[in-house]
Amino acid sequence: MSDNNKPRTLSVLEAFYQREAEQATDICFIQPVSADEVVEYSWRETADQARRVAAFLRSLNLEAGSRIALMSTNCANWIMADLAIWMAGHISVPIYPVLTGGSVRQILDHSGAKVMFAGKLEKWPEIATGIDEDIQLISFPLASSVPDDIGKRWNDILVEFEPIADNPIPDLDELATIIYTSGTTGMPKGVMHSFKNLATVGTASGQMYGISTQDRKLSYLPLAHVGERASVEVNHIYYGYRVFFSYSLATFGEDLRRARPTLFFAVPRIWQKFQQQVNAKIPNKRLQRLLKLPFIGKRVRKKVLEGMGMDAMRIAISGAAPLSTSLINWYRSLGIEILEGYGMSENFAFSHATRSGESRVGYVGTPSTGVECRIAESGEILVKTPAATLGYYKEPELSAELFDDDGFIRTGDRGEIDAQGRLRITGRIKEIFKTSKGKYVAPAPIEDMLSQSDDIELVCVTGANMPQPLALVVLTEESKELSKTEGGMRELAKRLLQTLSDTNGKLDKHENISHIVIVGDEWTLEAGLITPTLKVKRAQLEERYSGHFANWQRQSQAVVWAEPVL
Repeated sequence: MSDNNKPRTLSVLEAFYQREAEQATDICFIQPVSADEVVEYSWRETADQARRVAAFLRSLNLEAGSRIALMSTNCANWIMADLAIWMAGHISVPIYPVLTGGSVRQILDHSGAKVMFAGKLEKWPEIATGIDEDIQLISFPLASSVPDDIGKRWNDILVEFEPIADNPIPDLDELATIIYTSGTTGMPKGVMHSFKNLATVGTASGQMYGISTQDRKLSYLPLAHVGERASVEVNHIYYGYRVFFSYSLATFGEDLRRARPTLFFAVPRIWQKFQQQVNAKIPNKRLQRLLKLPFIGKRVRKKVLEGMGMDAMRIAISGAAPLSTSLINWYRSLGIEILEGYGMSENFAFSHATRSGESRVGYVGTPSTGVECRIAESGEILVKTPAATLGYYKEPELSAELFDDDGFIRTGDRGEIDAQGRLRITGRIKEIFKTSKGKYVAPAPIEDMLSQSDDIELVCVTGANMPQPLALVVLTEESKELSKTEGGMRELAKRLLQTLSDTNGKLDKHENISHIVIVGDEWTLEAGLITPTLKVKRAQLEERYSGHFANWQRQSQAVVWAEPVL
């Protein structure tokens, strides 16, 4: 077929209008409004609300292409607001719902946003300190913490404004959204994406996994994150399936069982949490023994999956960090194949994906449709993708540095490619450090090994200019409880020593971890030690603890219990 005869690519708004017309009465969103009550929105009702809010935005007489911020936990109104922003001819700027007031101010100032949608936010008083009085605030129905006398309320807009009757169609090359990276260092960068990029991701990923209107998905990871935005909002609009939302962390299990998703995306720590919850009810050795029994195994598998809300799962995807072999095999024993993927804000999470039946432990799949990948002489992964960013907002020099001369994105990750074209991430280019013995160590693979422990929530391997690396760890909540007794501490130390031994047995001698240091601090977003996607900020952690490294490495015991560092 010639290019002239190819079907025209629909923008995300055109795809939405198509859903509005063809699936008017189908359920679009299932939104919990309390711990035990949900509201359903059809595509027609979703469009009606988005069009009314678009009418309000038009009434503000903003300059075309104005930036409008979105800050809320995931909800149906988040996506309705995004659609309204685009219908009104503006650019959306998502903000992570867990950021501090100072970080919110940075993004609002840098983007020049004059309007902001605010939803359910746990720390509103702190967040409010970063919002200037001249910013027009619009609060979602679930934004109970936002005072009634501030800004405009969503439900009032629905009463006061009639829905726009036209169907605005943006040019595919127009800027659609600016996604501020969570960033492990410094000021977040505003990654610019066009409507063309959204269309690329919205269509190609659905084709890859055979997604249809019959699928279901639970949205719970921040919509401000590019992965959730791509898989929940954009893909949902192009393929018309149902999206369920989670009400809170406390109701997550119930929310998951309500949704019974056919499509599910999670980061490794969440997959591990699910496993731990099952093993708390039935020890893994007993579970695996039962699963192997004729007839009984089938019933046990069905009961476990129903209890998790995963009995209808068709496509299970993991990203952000590698999954351990043991975790992959555990889910396989239940009949779930977890497919690993790889992407970044700069390519709208459109880089690599594992197709069903093609997974290899430790690898993130092959290039997605239209994507090219190669490894530079330095070991850096270079990716050329049809969903590449337009650049960093107001940062032309950084934008130029992002691409090489052939248009490949410099990812900053190190990797290798196997004979089948599958990619393996081996660490970050800038995170490799040299010990005092002159040997280079890549911390990421070692951290992945250590994080397989059920006792370790977060880990940072460090060791620049030290004889051997050491591992700073934060315990899981269960292990913190265990550590409150003397006997529990001994048991934990024994388990962590075994983890240390198992890990060092897989490493070269110069990579061996000398000590596991259990820090007494919480690594939180507020403390500036992790990103909203739970990645550790290595430079900040090293700055915080470096004065104690020498003392910890002098300890005779390989497991060190450290006091909080003030």
